[in-house]
Amino acid sequence: MKYTLPNLTFTFSDLEPYIDTKTMELHYLKHHQTYIDKLNEALSQTQEIINIPLEKLLTNTNLIPDAIKTKVINNGGGHFNHSFYWSILSPSNKYQIPSTVLQEINSTFESLENFKKLFKEAGLGQFGSGWVWLVKNNSKLEIVTTPNQNTTLEINKTPILGIDLWEHAYYLKYQNRRGEYLDNIWNVINWNQVEQNLLS
Repeated sequence: MKYTLPNLTFTFSDLEPYIDTKTMELHYLKHHQTYIDKLNEALSQTQEIINIPLEKLLTNTNLIPDAIKTKVINNGGGHFNHSFYWSILSPSNKYQIPSTVLQEINSTFESLENFKKLFKEAGLGQFGSGWVWLVKNNSKLEIVTTPNQNTTLEINKTPILGIDLWEHAYYLKYQNRRGEYLDNIWNVINWNQVEQNLLS
């Protein structure tokens, strides 16, 4: 099984002005592609797990041979996380938040505004590189962070919405202003996909 870049449902410039064209181009073509290349290289060293789906490997990391475990977790996580991230982005104002998602958020976090506040606080609290997530833990929604390219699969929580906190995701436009990036990202969320993730 050889992994490749997923197709985007938007062009590099479609997320302007919230995510700039150059960042999208570098993020997708360079950073994501590098994770894929290194993942494929690691998997080529063994036939033992070559046909096991990536999601299963990241959920059950004990299946990965020790010699390539770190490379598969880091780069496989990078591929999984980025593929997920692209899927929940869309051109600004294209999707309204579905009532299903809004009801679940209101039930768990009191309001959409409070959810966004807590989500931002979690993102700002993540030291260094990582991700901030809305996840489903059984039937309960939670906000969690993961360091580096670790996935929520490793902690047995289903990702519903995830935002990249690595500087390469925002630095060209926002520099050190991660909070501003987290405020603006809501303008380009594909809420229809978030709903699909919630209901799956």
